[in-house]
Amino acid sequence: MWNVLALDGSNWQRVDLFEFQKDVEGPVVENLSKRCGGFLKSLSLRGCQVITDQALQIFAEQCRNIEALNLNNCKKITDLTCESLGRHSHRLMKLDISSCPELTDNSLKAISTGCKYLEHIDISWCVNMTDDGVDILTKACPRIAVFICRGLQHITDYGIEQLAIHCSNLKKLNVQGCQNVGDEAIAAVSNHCRGLVSLCLSNCTRVTDTALQALGTGCHNLRTLEVSGCTHLTDSGFQSLTRNCHELQKMDLEECIQITDATLAHLASHCHRLSALTLSHCELITDEGIRHIGSSPSSSETLTVLELDNCPLVTDVGLEHLVNCTSLQRIELYDCQLITRAGIRRLRNRLPNLRVHAYFAPVTPPPSVGGGRQRYCKCCVIL
Repeated sequence: MWNVLALDGSNWQRVDLFEFQKDVEGPVVENLSKRCGGFLKSLSLRGCQVITDQALQIFAEQCRNIEALNLNNCKKITDLTCESLGRHSHRLMKLDISSCPELTDNSLKAISTGCKYLEHIDISWCVNMTDDGVDILTKACPRIAVFICRGLQHITDYGIEQLAIHCSNLKKLNVQGCQNVGDEAIAAVSNHCRGLVSLCLSNCTRVTDTALQALGTGCHNLRTLEVSGCTHLTDSGFQSLTRNCHELQKMDLEECIQITDATLAHLASHCHRLSALTLSHCELITDEGIRHIGSSPSSSETLTVLELDNCPLVTDVGLEHLVNCTSLQRIELYDCQLITRAGIRRLRNRLPNLRVHAYFAPVTPPPSVGGGRQRYCKCCVIL
């Protein structure tokens, strides 16, 4: 009976071979494709680094009803694979080709010719892709709602502007580490993509308060904002953002080294759904800022994660302001030099289910405001 079921392609609509990535070679994919044929709708070959174009060309020909395909880190594939997908995979809606270094704009052009239903694409770390490819893709695939392009230095404001103009249904955008993406791109997104709910700008070092002001004007449904390493952002920008973006739930402000307690006051006043907040290396934050967060009317119900590592001005007093945050599940206190074990113990007595991650550097480092993150030796005392 089991043998019969295994040989029946209709039972293989979704296949994930990640756990077997080291063993998966071309013939495996070819045989799977022939066995499953039109039944296969979702396939993950993530991490299968020996897979080549030949196997995926056969896959595209045999499995024409594929809707979701993950080729992350399939380093040997080239534009030929995407040409086959464009030719045969007309129902494709979700495609991950991240970390495939041989792919170029020609892949995006090929996908644009045949994958008109595409809604989700990840091209992160495809270092040869540029604005030209994004322009062609987005004009042909207006249904794109999720666009991820981490670490692409050839993607600039122009590429993201074209995405925003042609894909106004965009819900999630991740341009982490795209250092040529700045305020103009975010202004375009804010103007055209009013339904945006998740935005990652981490390490987009050209981004300034102008971007936050634009988001506050146009993207009122924003729930997740990650701006780690955006060192030009200030309290003024976050004031503009929080005034209208009341749905924010997750914020990563790591290394936003210019923000002060004023930003936390704005968050506490306007963002009553906040569940996860990262303030690591925000070295101007003090106990007063933590008081704002802890005394927010909604903190006791919504805040579950708070990351404060390397906040040298936060003390045990700051922890005392968190005792009413009964939903808090995890707090990060690495290298908070003025926090003691006694302070942590008192907090855990009030919040017994709280997980506290803390260890301490042997010496309090000087603030790094005005420069990049300072790294220093840490000892291994775990609490």
